[in-house]
Amino acid sequence: MGPAVADLARRQHGVVATRQLLALGLTKDSIAGWKVRGALHPLYRGVYAVGHTAITRQGWWMAAVLVSGDGAVLSHRSAAALWGIWGSGTGEAHVTTPRKSRSQRSIRRHFSVLAGDEREVVDGIPVTSAARAVLDLAAEKGAAAAEAALREAEYRGIYGRISLPALLARYPRHRGAAIVEVCLKRLEDDPGGRLRSTLEELFLPFLDAHRLPRPRLNAWLTVGGHHYQVDCLWSEAMLVAELDGFRSHGTKRAFREDRKRDRRLGAAGYHVVRITEGQIRDEPSDLAADLRTALLTTVRDNVRARWQ
Repeated sequence: MGPAVADLARRQHGVVATRQLLALGLTKDSIAGWKVRGALHPLYRGVYAVGHTAITRQGWWMAAVLVSGDGAVLSHRSAAALWGIWGSGTGEAHVTTPRKSRSQRSIRRHFSVLAGDEREVVDGIPVTSAARAVLDLAAEKGAAAAEAALREAEYRGIYGRISLPALLARYPRHRGAAIVEVCLKRLEDDPGGRLRSTLEELFLPFLDAHRLPRPRLNAWLTVGGHHYQVDCLWSEAMLVAELDGFRSHGTKRAFREDRKRDRRLGAAGYHVVRITEGQIRDEPSDLAADLRTALLTTVRDNVRARWQ
């Protein structure tokens, strides 16, 4: 196999297309011969893995873009995953093409003629801009996902050639536009912080629905020389809420460390409550009432303490 083909495959996560091989000077007969000898492994029609079939997630994304034709880019939840702002990118690859085209095995195709500032290249893969990915994600997955992606993009400092407000002005009738507008407005007065789990995505809409103030997310506290990152902090009330998912809190060691931290925070004047997904889903009214009481009580106690 020639060095030009090897270099192309290296830049494209081990994946090449027939049209690219022809552009490098190969003939259809030589391509067929490489397939027979096992140098090229078909992934989709006209798209091959070079030399092996151990394809990474990025390789499959690249293959999905290549097989979707000229002008195709990774988009929607797949784009958000590639940018690192939402999701893991498992499942079917989402691709936007400038021509209407049917979806196929493991590839979901969307039709849109994208402007130049809505297109980028990340890790060698053509992809929608981060702002466009958020807009499409909002239409596909809703407000919680869009807000999480917005927070993560801000945390990572991802800014493209076009801002979300400008994109909303360009596409006022996009299915995600109204959702993103609400998210942007909500974040204007939000205490801030980065979402790190799906449970946090569930918790914020719960607070909004019950008209409870939003906390600062994943905030750092220093207590007695120890540094702790807490899931939710209402600083004025000195109230901490820990969102307990089994994956992060389900071991004996995690259980012991959580209680030690709760004890130290309590000794420093913080009130700590632990909240599970089941409580949010199954007993939202009781949970909201308890949180409202805790917020009012701790604020009142802290104000009284300042005047004593």
